[in-house]
Amino acid sequence: MTQLLDRIEFTTLTPEMLKERGYLNRLAELRMTVFREFPYLYDGDASYESSYLKRYVESPNAVCVIARDRESGEIIGASTGNYLPDDMEEAKTVFTDAGHDVGEYYYFGESILLPKWRGQGIGKHFFAERERAARKLPQVKYLTFCGVDRSTTHPEEPEDYRSPKQLWLSQGFVEHPELVAHFSWKDLGASKETVKPMIFWVKQLA
Repeated sequence: MTQLLDRIEFTTLTPEMLKERGYLNRLAELRMTVFREFPYLYDGDASYESSYLKRYVESPNAVCVIARDRESGEIIGASTGNYLPDDMEEAKTVFTDAGHDVGEYYYFGESILLPKWRGQGIGKHFFAERERAARKLPQVKYLTFCGVDRSTTHPEEPEDYRSPKQLWLSQGFVEHPELVAHFSWKDLGASKETVKPMIFWVKQLA
């Protein structure tokens, strides 16, 4: 495992850097690949991906951390973050409706990694780099992200599925079941989109 981690090169991209050399296309590919797995079961849509990812090149406080295999040069994982006021209305509304000031929040987007490279500590590095970006904004007091809430008896859950919740807890995040957004996408094998609840996790910065 250590040998695999030694092969990883991390790069933190600004919005301007993210526009270069096909990074957005690779990020879209990774999202559609990784999110096909449980619990998202996402039947990827390239048109949606293009629209969704634009925020990371248009928002001045957005960040993207990429993980690259030094031997092959392949980008094998990526993670994004953005100042919440510059991000999705669906996310902002959850906090404003609950009486929170969205200007105090930095939103962590996806954290995606190909299966071979999991369990190496890469996810922790993704969290640390995004928190570093958030701390550059003096008004930010909280970090947040959301994860899909699937039934524990979902028929597509693999026997060897490992929930990321332990990682999230270890990084100082607390689940807030009262903060829930609803997003629609088409599951693998489904004929149409269905709405899924996404529960927010929050970490207060010291």
